[in-house]
Amino acid sequence: MKIDLVKENRAEYSTRRKPTLLQIAPARYLAVTGRGAPGSELFQSRVAALYAMAYTLKFASKARGRDYAVSKLEGLYGVDGQDQSDLASLPKEEWNWRLLIRVPDFIDEPALQSAREQLRARGKEGDFEAVELALLEEGQCVQALHVGPYESEGTTLEAMLALAAEANLTPTLWHHEIYLSDPRRVPPDRLRTILRLPVGPASSR
Repeated sequence: MKIDLVKENRAEYSTRRKPTLLQIAPARYLAVTGRGAPGSELFQSRVAALYAMAYTLKFASKARGRDYAVSKLEGLYGVDGQDQSDLASLPKEEWNWRLLIRVPDFIDEPALQSAREQLRARGKEGDFEAVELALLEEGQCVQALHVGPYESEGTTLEAMLALAAEANLTPTLWHHEIYLSDPRRVPPDRLRTILRLPVGPASSR
């Protein structure tokens, strides 16, 4: 039976446009990091390496009798110090980012190294050494579904921050996006993106 992490964690991915507070459980991801504008040469190179590793790991696991669906691409965006409050005002060239694909807990370091070796043996090129395993522990978050181009996320984020402020909460970690749509196939006004902000008590900062 194929494992589908989105279905198994449906509450974390079923989101309405109206912001809501929810608790996010720790999760394991394949991850790559970088700095610069989304869509830059480095960004695209790291995305390609991330997907190559994700599918190599998936098919190797399937061959061993443990099949699973490759999850959606996710992204964390922030500035130095992991404070996202100034993110919107900074040039995108100064953004730090971490791109993620969620994987089952049984994907481990030996599996990762084996996937790199398989890709190299097949003559594939890419920055596969940049792909690592990461445990994301976000805890309490404000989350909302944004429909439309990425450039118009500000309105949705304002509503999310307003909800956090009402609850005396403030963002604690990087801005998190979960891409439900492929921008190569879906027009900008129909893009669907889950926006997530980890939050904590405002008085603690």
